[in-house]
Amino acid sequence: MREPTSTSPPRIFHGQSRTVLLAGFGGLLLLMVFAGIDGLQVLRRMQNRSGTIQHEFLERSRVLNQIRSDVYLSGTYARDYLLDPESAAAEKNRAELTRLRYEMDAILAGYAGLMRPEERTPLEGLRHSLDDYWRVLDPVFKWSPNQRSQNGFRFLRDEVFPRRLTMLGLADQIQNVNERQLDAANERLRALFSEFRTRLTVTLAVTVAIGGLLAVFASRRILDLEGQAASRFSEVTEARGQLKNLSARLVETQEEERRVLSRELHDEVGQSLSAILVGLSNLSAAIRANAREHMDSEVTALRRIVEGTVKMVRNITLLLRPSMLDDLGLIPALEWQAREASRQTGLRVDVAAAGVTAELPDEFKTCIYRLVQEALHNVTRHAVAASVRIVVQQEPGRLLLSVQDDGQGFDVRRSRGLGLLGMEERVAHLGGTLQLKSEPGSGTLISVALPLVTNAVTERVATS
Repeated sequence: MREPTSTSPPRIFHGQSRTVLLAGFGGLLLLMVFAGIDGLQVLRRMQNRSGTIQHEFLERSRVLNQIRSDVYLSGTYARDYLLDPESAAAEKNRAELTRLRYEMDAILAGYAGLMRPEERTPLEGLRHSLDDYWRVLDPVFKWSPNQRSQNGFRFLRDEVFPRRLTMLGLADQIQNVNERQLDAANERLRALFSEFRTRLTVTLAVTVAIGGLLAVFASRRILDLEGQAASRFSEVTEARGQLKNLSARLVETQEEERRVLSRELHDEVGQSLSAILVGLSNLSAAIRANAREHMDSEVTALRRIVEGTVKMVRNITLLLRPSMLDDLGLIPALEWQAREASRQTGLRVDVAAAGVTAELPDEFKTCIYRLVQEALHNVTRHAVAASVRIVVQQEPGRLLLSVQDDGQGFDVRRSRGLGLLGMEERVAHLGGTLQLKSEPGSGTLISVALPLVTNAVTERVATS
């Protein structure tokens, strides 16, 4: 046998690739969304913290400036109170000092709420100095105008101005603490920004890595699909060319079959019928001559001719469509075919069947019968074989056929014939697969698998 087969095109399973791509791009999108949400939250925290830091610093600075201003004013009011000779003006300055005292106490109490526990030491020193300042001023408010005039300047020089300088120094210390606190807050803000930058860098690196892997995977998959598409296009182009060649060869084969059938009918049947006519003429003459012996010989000859003609017509009919395939079933038809091949060619043909039901659809029985017929035809013409083994098996969901000979084999990559194309078309029409294994000197094996999917397949085949 010189006719190879081509296996059916490999099925492409996209499920795994689709899952990887969807999971990869979905994960990448989720990662980008997470990075965006996280970045917005961090930026909002940074904005809120920056606003809080700025607000606290401005509020502390405002309070400290107010304290400084009140300390200066207190010194001014104390000076005016001690040095002003008029009692009404002195009393007015004393009232302003009292107002400043309450105002400064309220400011310090509010400022204490703005400071952390570790920052309150300078504030406590300022509070003690201010209490001492007012305690020193308390007796002065009871002095007479002469006492203020005599002791006022010395009191300012020795008591008021030094304490005022001390309070201003404490206020500067608090301002330094406030500035250090601002620096610490800015440092925490920078640390938060650095953390955000690190997280953003890591997220960006992971995103780029995943994106790169997806790009490589998608590119390879696209190139693979492009190669497969090109291969499929090449196969389709080749198949179209083969179909054109097949159509031409089918027409030639049809004409050849018609010529053979015409020749068989003309040479065999026609000659037999002519011989019957001659015999009938001879028989008619013998009847008129009343020659009994001659009549018997003519009748015997006519019977042989008619029997041979009937046998010839039956053989032609069986070649066209074996009636036993419909009457007896697939396996008896295959066994008859094996006996005929053995009788005509001397081949030893064995048929083995396992679990093949008689209720196979007609399309499947016809397909198996024609495949075996074509395979035996190729063996007798090309294989130079001594034996052929035909095995038919029915398994759940499929029907299997194998035809193996011990002939000379051939190179399946170089040989391709019309018979093989017809076999492939029959198998493909029923959704099956055909495989061919052969090497020069090692015989040939044809394996066919036809799917049996309940009645759905038979209905589809019947309507196609």
